[in-house]
Amino acid sequence: MELSDQIMYQASFDKNPDFEGVFWMGVKTTGIFCRPTCTARKPKPENVEFFQNTKEAILKGYRPCKVCKPLENPDETPEYIQKILEELRENPSLKFKDFDLIQRGLEPATIRRWFQKNHGMTFQSFQRMFRLNTAFKKIQQGENIMETAYNSGFESLSGFNESFKTIFGVSPKNSKTQRIIDLKRIETPIGTMYAAAVEEGICMLEFTDRKMLETEFTDLAKSLNATIVQGDNLHFKTLEKELSEYFAGNRTEFTVPLSPVGTEFQKSVWNVLLKIPYGETWTYRKQSEVLGDAKKVRAVANANGMNKISILIPCHRVIGSNGTLTGYGGGIWRKQKLLELEKAILF
Repeated sequence: MELSDQIMYQASFDKNPDFEGVFWMGVKTTGIFCRPTCTARKPKPENVEFFQNTKEAILKGYRPCKVCKPLENPDETPEYIQKILEELRENPSLKFKDFDLIQRGLEPATIRRWFQKNHGMTFQSFQRMFRLNTAFKKIQQGENIMETAYNSGFESLSGFNESFKTIFGVSPKNSKTQRIIDLKRIETPIGTMYAAAVEEGICMLEFTDRKMLETEFTDLAKSLNATIVQGDNLHFKTLEKELSEYFAGNRTEFTVPLSPVGTEFQKSVWNVLLKIPYGETWTYRKQSEVLGDAKKVRAVANANGMNKISILIPCHRVIGSNGTLTGYGGGIWRKQKLLELEKAILF
């Protein structure tokens, strides 16, 4: 499934985001290489060459473009923010103020912009939500509300109650029957992902640039009658460890518990996906046959598209009957990368 130079040049000329991660373009006259969406002026076709990865471009002597920064993942969580998030996970009662950020050599405005862009809230709101997530779990485990409020960094019980009700829709004392879904950003070699989990297991793992992501969040919260809140979950540690091993080529099966949300038919389709061995690809027809009804090819394909747990429930292992890489929510290029990693296809 080789892409021709003509197709890649046109994709670059059109700044087509669908080709992000598929190829990189080296410009012979300047000695730099770019991503397909680079906004710099496009050179003539005879002055370019294409690479399947950034390593090839660097080994050929090209330098990364300063405009599109091809060595960076545009959605990646910066290391300094990852460090702050790790400290919050270890001690949710921490309160980072502007002074604390400046002491670390960080610009508060930069931090605020990042959280606003990637989480839709201020850094202070994120910290408050993180503290409330921890408090919620402590109260559900039977801990005293007043002690929990003060141990979570709140200076008054009334402020705690008000913030708690704003997030969860109920007061702390009435929260026993309420559910929450923990949310966390996770970095992978093919992009940043959102992981969501409940007590039973992982219920969502999606790339942050997936279309209709907000709709998925809304449907997930509604289906579980729960509130999605930034916070830690016992399953996240296992998930990150196993994903790291998978991308390093050292894991072929996942053991982290899953808790998929969908109709009974969708769940039955997803269970068939779990039967596709690492290193193999099935067609939609074969998947429907294993399900027990070869006529349900279209319904099976639709159910695959509704899978909210990428990679772990491997819908990327299903291809078209003619061998083509059909639609994938994370982008066809990611499907290709995953299958190449699993050596299920060779390009």
